[in-house]
Amino acid sequence: MLLAGKKVVVVGGSSGIGLATAELAKAEGADVIVASRNVDRLDAIAAKLNAIAIPADVTSDESVGDLFRRCGPVDHVVVTAAQLRTGPFKTVAMEDVRATMESKFWGAWRVARSADIRPGGSLTLVSGFLSIRPRPNSAIVSAANGAIESLARSLALELAPVRVNAVSPGIIDTPIRAAMPEEARRDMLALAAAGLPVGRVGTGEDIARQILAFMTIGFATGSIVYIDGGALIT
Repeated sequence: MLLAGKKVVVVGGSSGIGLATAELAKAEGADVIVASRNVDRLDAIAAKLNAIAIPADVTSDESVGDLFRRCGPVDHVVVTAAQLRTGPFKTVAMEDVRATMESKFWGAWRVARSADIRPGGSLTLVSGFLSIRPRPNSAIVSAANGAIESLARSLALELAPVRVNAVSPGIIDTPIRAAMPEEARRDMLALAAAGLPVGRVGTGEDIARQILAFMTIGFATGSIVYIDGGALIT
């Protein structure tokens, strides 16, 4: 198994890409710690995976610091946690754009500063393809994703020999879209799938497999990999 004897922390591991990553890491023999703000989901996931669950809020310095004090030295850290709020540039509330940066970008920053990652281990951040293919009403998400990718490259130098990379997903069918009416969600995903060369949208496992590659390929650092079903070439 690729991660036998390794300690892996997934921040945002209670759903979506984070949960898929935790499941894959566990299947590869890792000792997994999942962290999330959602305590109820955390407990269920910990029981399902035989993992350790630690509540954590990436918008809080104290919470993130406490998380990694409890974890101790680890081998791999993945950050998928984010609460995104967006809207038309001229009218979106400043509190919403600040909250997006606080969660997505500063959350990753806090984790990177607090985690005690063993030499040769890895930190993997998750951005999103809006960083290089923006669309209307999503300027703050595009900006946050671009900042995450720039941070990953910078930290690959500053935190070496810890390896730092980022994976940038395209359209993924995850619980983050569950707030949409079901019919609208299906229609949106079907329309997106029809425009992609692969003919489908992504799953959490698609992204988790790239994250696993970043954990296990010792020559990978400072890399940004776009997993988008071909969206960037259409």
